[in-house]
Amino acid sequence: MSLTEQRPSAVSAALAQDRLGVPSIVFFVISAAAPLMVVAGSVPTAYAVTGVIGVPLAFLLLGAVFSLFAVGYVTMARHVVNAGAFYAYAAQGLGRTQGVVTAWVALLAYNALQLGLYGIIGSAAEPLLLDWFGGSPPWWVIALVAWALTGLLGLLRVDINGRILSVLLVSEIAVVLLFDLGDLFGGARNGISFEGFNPGALFVPGVGAALATVVAGFAGIESSVVFAEESKDRHRTVPLATYLGIGVIAILYSISAWAQTVPTGPDGIVKAATEQGPALIFGQAGEHLGNGVATIGSVLFVTSSIACMIAFHNTTARYIFALGRENVLPSVFGRTSARTAAPIAGSVLQTVLGLIVITVYAVAGLDPVTKLFFTFGTFGGLGLLTLLTVTSISVIVFFSRDLREETAWRTRFAPALSIVALVVIIGLTLVNFDTVLGVAPDSPMRWILPAIYVVAVIFGVVWARVIKATRPEVYAGIGLGAQAAAGGPR
Repeated sequence: MSLTEQRPSAVSAALAQDRLGVPSIVFFVISAAAPLMVVAGSVPTAYAVTGVIGVPLAFLLLGAVFSLFAVGYVTMARHVVNAGAFYAYAAQGLGRTQGVVTAWVALLAYNALQLGLYGIIGSAAEPLLLDWFGGSPPWWVIALVAWALTGLLGLLRVDINGRILSVLLVSEIAVVLLFDLGDLFGGARNGISFEGFNPGALFVPGVGAALATVVAGFAGIESSVVFAEESKDRHRTVPLATYLGIGVIAILYSISAWAQTVPTGPDGIVKAATEQGPALIFGQAGEHLGNGVATIGSVLFVTSSIACMIAFHNTTARYIFALGRENVLPSVFGRTSARTAAPIAGSVLQTVLGLIVITVYAVAGLDPVTKLFFTFGTFGGLGLLTLLTVTSISVIVFFSRDLREETAWRTRFAPALSIVALVVIIGLTLVNFDTVLGVAPDSPMRWILPAIYVVAVIFGVVWARVIKATRPEVYAGIGLGAQAAAGGPR
């Protein structure tokens, strides 16, 4: 079968062009990071699980690391435009086999981050339903409603999703800032302490667990490049959206994590977070701003979870699309809707996987928060750190062959510094992985979850070798994106 016969047409393999500006992409980036969900869920969890007071500094530190990473990342985006960003960068930097390996790691990580969100939506909505109606359905019923909504929106035009996310995101950020002001002005009866920004409060035993717990708050910063094919003036849009996203996330989360310590004091935040969990921020808001504001925040906590699902659903569907377009996955995944230009098959696959996960957890009676949301999120975060590291290495190798008029800072020094920082964070995460998961130090889970990525790497190597041996023309097109769909580079 010829290359042309195997691959979809260039028209059906194309995503919508010129539909997303800087604001829309920033909304996708920050919505994937889910501001209110992180502030209400991840921040108290970080305090409670790790006992580390320096969580506000952890967000700033990770913001600096991600900014370093972004230097090489957006530079590469000027030369490699592909919805499967990590995969394409690894393929064109390190080689086609390494690209396929990276693709499998990315699919694992993003699916984990996406599917894990179905475990938090019931916990977010239940207090509201109890307050309004005196009862609440099982968590999986609420999850199925969110699942259906996410699946439907995934089939629509990407700019429609962007508009929906913009409304939800602006509302979220406004409420988070209002909550912060309430904590700072209404809760500072005993003065304000800046202990959370003290390096001595972060670099203590458990620092790896703290960094691992909050790193998922930055998941989504890479999606600016995933949407590059659909963006307007991508050479300007992608870098600006990436840096804006990282800056807003790091500063907003750091301030919010610090504000939560003001009413309790640094010495009391761990106890309060342990006892109250996600209810901590809403309890503080109710005390300082009134129950009405707290209720609005609770509603937006639900919409924050849904917005995050929408963002990750769209990002993951585009990774699947990128692999299908190049026949690394079946070519049906490389086709888009003639009406909406959305990657239909990838979106439907995400929806099917969501239904399977919700059903399995409901039938097995597993706790959706700890066993689904938290475990899947931690697993996905580890995969994200790995992908960032591989991508930075790919940038250096790619430009070592041809600088293409780019500076050494962008192509060598910044990526090298990000590699060092990311490897340190991964090492600290693995050392403290039992704490992150909330299991005993000798629990096999602390090694089983990282080992799944090792299996994915091995499978990726085998998959790539099979493609090379049986379909060499497909192997030759790996990482070329739209060029592969059109028959190769021009």
